[in-house]
Amino acid sequence: MPVKQYKPTSPGRRNMTRADFSEITRSKPEKSLLRPLKSTGGRNNYGRTTSRFRGGGHKRRYRVIDFKRDKTDVLAEVLSIEYDPNRTARIALLQYPDGEKRYILAPEGLKVGAEIGSGTDVEPRVGNCMPLGRIPLGMFVHNAEIQPGRGGQIVRSAGAAAQVSAREGRYVHLILPSGEVRRVLAACRATIGRIGNAEHQNVKIGKAGRSRWLGRRPHVRGTAQNPVSHPMGGGEGRRAGGRHPCSPTGVLAKGGKTRKRRKYSARLIVRKRRK
Repeated sequence: MPVKQYKPTSPGRRNMTRADFSEITRSKPEKSLLRPLKSTGGRNNYGRTTSRFRGGGHKRRYRVIDFKRDKTDVLAEVLSIEYDPNRTARIALLQYPDGEKRYILAPEGLKVGAEIGSGTDVEPRVGNCMPLGRIPLGMFVHNAEIQPGRGGQIVRSAGAAAQVSAREGRYVHLILPSGEVRRVLAACRATIGRIGNAEHQNVKIGKAGRSRWLGRRPHVRGTAQNPVSHPMGGGEGRRAGGRHPCSPTGVLAKGGKTRKRRKYSARLIVRKRRK
């Protein structure tokens, strides 16, 4: 997927790039798989801001994605590759022989008309979903489960892939995109291949207004605020903050330990992502 460069007709256009959407084969989504999506603006049910710098943005509708791939031992035909405003990856529309349609995350190289399936006996090729214990070592996977039957929870963004590196009893070692090596139960499922739209990371926003279309409001530095608004605010001239970087409530932002106890799943980490 190439990235399109604009002509510098204005200061905002000068450094703006976008995907050329050449892989998209259908512009309108499948109506039966759409759901309403309410914009929270970063507020909770009391109307209080819990996530700062969010709000506005274009209205969207949610596309129901099949992360579980639990329709086994039957092949589905790929009808189209579509754009999804709720994620960086592209999505593929599948149709099963009984007429049921489902969306999945579109892997790199998946074409319209291809037939893909899910189960223990399918071939290990792009788009097929199978247990990690049946996938050959060295292969790249995405949309991997952490708990069997729960549905894919990791490796779901554009261009991402994890590598099956080893088997150890009832566990399989996965090398995640962050470099972390993690043990995952061999019964957990994953989809073969790397997620498409890998050029997404090269897209330049170009102007502030485009961030607002995405629902991102301006991010204000703590040192630029008043002391009543932030622990690092105030001072004569441009002060450096006077303390370690923190949030408005005083939670350390860079390297400070905030976890109260060791996470249970930390025992499954073979190699940490941070050296």
